[in-house]
Amino acid sequence: QVQLVESGGGLVQAGGSLRLSCAASGRTYSTYAMGWFRQAPGKEREFVAAINWSGDKTYYADSVKGRFTISRENIKNTVYLQMSSLKPEDTAVYYCAADLNPRSVVLGTPESWGQGTQVTVSS
Repeated sequence: QVQLVESGGGLVQAGGSLRLSCAASGRTYSTYAMGWFRQAPGKEREFVAAINWSGDKTYYADSVKGRFTISRENIKNTVYLQMSSLKPEDTAVYYCAADLNPRSVVLGTPESWGQGTQVTVSS
């Protein structure tokens, strides 16, 4: 199992950009698929994006396609979520997730979760 710590959240105006980072610990990090989820107040946690272990396959929720980009640097044990053209409806706590199986990440049943980082988009 890997341990995950998110960072990079904050307050940004609509139309702005923000980059989230998720640092993972564990010797087998590079073999894990990684993903991002978010949970807005009063709503269920939802899938945002995922990336396979090698970084050559990515998956996105329709609501963020063309605006968000997931990437990873295995040498740094870090996965990123570059968010652009942010909207107030992107406001949520963003969680990092990891699992050996990309399908588990996409389906929201990963082995590991981070503690979350708050993103607030003002109108």
